[in-house]
Amino acid sequence: MVNSFKTHREILRRQVWGLAALLAAIVVSWMAYAFYQPKILKELEFAELASWLGIVQGLMCAIIEPLSGEISDRIQQRLGSRLPMISVGVVLASLILIAVSLLAQQNLPFGMRWIFPVLLTAWVIVIIMFRGPAIALLTQFASTNELPQANAILVLVVGIVGAIAPLLNALLHSMGASIAFMIGALALMLGSYILQLFTPKHSFNPCIRNQDQLATVPTALLIIVFAIGLATGFEIKLLFSIFPQALQTQLPGLNVEFIASEILLVSAIACLPLADWATDLGANKSILLGLGSMTGLMGLTVLNDNYILAIALILAFGVSFSLVFVSMIPLILAKIPANHAGLGTGLYFGGTAGGTALVSLLIKQIGLTSVGAFLLAEVAFLIVTGCIFLSKKIAWR
Repeated sequence: MVNSFKTHREILRRQVWGLAALLAAIVVSWMAYAFYQPKILKELEFAELASWLGIVQGLMCAIIEPLSGEISDRIQQRLGSRLPMISVGVVLASLILIAVSLLAQQNLPFGMRWIFPVLLTAWVIVIIMFRGPAIALLTQFASTNELPQANAILVLVVGIVGAIAPLLNALLHSMGASIAFMIGALALMLGSYILQLFTPKHSFNPCIRNQDQLATVPTALLIIVFAIGLATGFEIKLLFSIFPQALQTQLPGLNVEFIASEILLVSAIACLPLADWATDLGANKSILLGLGSMTGLMGLTVLNDNYILAIALILAFGVSFSLVFVSMIPLILAKIPANHAGLGTGLYFGGTAGGTALVSLLIKQIGLTSVGAFLLAEVAFLIVTGCIFLSKKIAWR
């Protein structure tokens, strides 16, 4: 199999930290959206829509992410940078949040209530249109060999922001919807400004070799990348939707939200040392080890009734999730030529969104026990294993 750019060079850490700032801003704005979206829709008598909107938006992501990634690749080839597309996306997303913030202060007529779900859905579409292209910038900030270390910085920042979600949700609740959406807009603009400030055009490292500029990717490999994202997102969604509740029965003194936050905090702390190990191990093996251990830990959680072991399981879940998180972007970017990095990340995140939506649909329609979730996680792990094995047989030229 032909490999992507592998020469050793210094990671552009300043630029990676700028990208981490943008991703942190996306997470903060998404928290404001996720916290107030169901409340607003319920107040507007869209309670049934609120229960389905997340699922529909996840399925939309599965389509839009690859398309936006392909568009960003073309912009990259023409302009030499994905930053224009990212900047436009941030401006649009911020304007939509500002509009929602202003409308939240108004008593809209009953016939105008549809404006809110339309604007909120438009915001989700805009966010997913520039998130994948932003992450694809990693190919210009680090070589393939250094991608785990560069990605670890993103994992560290995003993991810490996710870990303090209970505190942020409390702050959001005290602010009210209008101020929360305005802060989300400001966070996006600040994150974009930091990325632009830390990433002057001349600072990009040339990561695409001459032979990569015209590289084409077999359709089978694109399908495999999407399937890896689908199965990985499916298993991660199972982890955070089902197993914090299972662990909470063994640790009644802790609430479910706190347990999920602890898993994210451990993953953020563990990501930096795990990045070096993932580099030595290789992305294929490290993501399989992460998903495999995560699946095994789910089985132990089902059987466990000891509170001390439950604490150990929280720590172990954090480490296994961190290993998956550190490995997943390097895995995809190593399988896809650099001139299709946007498409590759779009397919992966589109698959992840699809897998997340499928789990939400299963929970809504039939419900899932921890035993059922464990069995489905085993299936997801086998799918990823099979996909990685098949990807080794396919070469791009």
